[in-house]
Amino acid sequence: MSNPEITVHNLDHLGIVAGIVDQLGIVEYINDKLGIHPNEKVSAGIVVKAMILNGLGFVSSPLYMFEKFFMGIPTEHLLGAGVKPEYLNDDRLGQVMDDIHEVDTSEVFVGIALQGAKIFQVEMKTFHLDSTSFHVHGEYAQEVDVEPKGIEPIEITYGYSRDHRPDLKQFMMNLICVGDGDIPAFLEMASGNQSDKNKFAGILKDFKKQWNFDGLYVADAALYSADNLQVMTGIKWLTRVPLTLKESKEVIESNIDFKESKMKGYQIAEQTSEYGGIEQRWFVIESAERKKSDFKRIEKQIKDARSKSEQRLKRIEGEEFACEADALTAAVKLSKELVLHELSEVKVVEKKHYEHPGKPSAKNIPIRTSYQVIASIVTDEKKVNVQKERAGKFILATNVLEAQELSADEALKEYKAQQGTERGFRFLKDPLFFASSVFLKTPKRIEVLGMLMGLCLLVYNLAQRQLRKALSEQGETIPNQLGKQVVNPTLRWVFQCFMAVHLVTIEGVKQLINFTDERRHILKFFSPACQNYYLLLEPDP
Repeated sequence: MSNPEITVHNLDHLGIVAGIVDQLGIVEYINDKLGIHPNEKVSAGIVVKAMILNGLGFVSSPLYMFEKFFMGIPTEHLLGAGVKPEYLNDDRLGQVMDDIHEVDTSEVFVGIALQGAKIFQVEMKTFHLDSTSFHVHGEYAQEVDVEPKGIEPIEITYGYSRDHRPDLKQFMMNLICVGDGDIPAFLEMASGNQSDKNKFAGILKDFKKQWNFDGLYVADAALYSADNLQVMTGIKWLTRVPLTLKESKEVIESNIDFKESKMKGYQIAEQTSEYGGIEQRWFVIESAERKKSDFKRIEKQIKDARSKSEQRLKRIEGEEFACEADALTAAVKLSKELVLHELSEVKVVEKKHYEHPGKPSAKNIPIRTSYQVIASIVTDEKKVNVQKERAGKFILATNVLEAQELSADEALKEYKAQQGTERGFRFLKDPLFFASSVFLKTPKRIEVLGMLMGLCLLVYNLAQRQLRKALSEQGETIPNQLGKQVVNPTLRWVFQCFMAVHLVTIEGVKQLINFTDERRHILKFFSPACQNYYLLLEPDP
């Protein structure tokens, strides 16, 4: 008897990822946008699905190791019959990325996100806008060609780096997420020197046209400027007010009649404003936790400022001035320049200079006279008190004028939900993610890579939302990393739970190895599309 044909592949958590991609209809959407060519061995939609599997593989196999990632993975099981790892090569990957850019990356992403919101019944009440930067290695000269549709590539260049890598060029990502599950709804790649302040209002206007959404838009202080507020006619917005504005400084430093918020640790005071000629409500908020943190920061600032002030005073005390007035002028100038301190007990001493060194006799006549400053450094209590008065405080503004529609507590809650978009950026910058360092050839492909990163975040957050929603609705739990039964596990932990699940094929018959009861229990809370990859559904007759 001949030996049976046996193959073993690592399935792990990739069946969950593939199932969500199938639910979203990403393969069909991409193929419809880019078309299917009779000579291609693998369609563009399947390539995009493969890139999402790569991106959410969490094994540090970025796109420049794309083909190798699939060597031990059941590609035909996850991607379709006849799809072999060697078909997923650099040339095919690059061609699909170029074709996506020609269609327009934002258009492709928004189309898939719209499908996802409908299929997964995402609640559309609030959207959160933010941006971040991604650094790259290499020169990336600006491309001069323009796409047929007039779509110019982004510019990979220097700018303000959120990654604290000003030495590297970068590109920007603008992201809008739905409050219900932090689901990405809009993604736009931008040049590395983008100014958020000049860009955000336009993004919200474009987004409103695409989504036909009449809810509340939430953004950080970059949105708040007189010009932006006037542009956003017809948009309901909630944003933070920069404390650099004269108006906000006056409010923060005034006597504020705070009231306890329903959110623990916060106090809120409300007032009206017409900044920028727009009628709005301002919520002055004080956070007890932040106030405590700010006090510690202020104490450190005082200590650091004193050290620098003493060094500057030492230098000026070593200077020689031609007259007493010059010495006093220098002392006054220094005192004004000190951040949290001032000069005290300022004296000007006269110093006579003689032709010969040593102690002069009564007969010696000085050849010249100079003047030196002597002073002490003291804390400027007025400046420090201003800092302490601001501690823990920030201001939110909204053009929603009716408290019944948006109360002060609700405004605070929605602004705190802005962290969902920030969590999305942290996810995309995780060292295990394929875009932690970017090594692609052209700005066009980097732009498409950013869109693929967004699709990975979309798939991940939809899967996590689906799991948590099912657990809550069914009154069920699963254990977290500490063994505690929870209703809101992270999907990353669930992915880890599926490590070492193998798909074994013997003479064409598939079965799973290491598929425990715990893993079977977890899969109950995912869709049939996910369960199918773990052989839990009966095949169609």
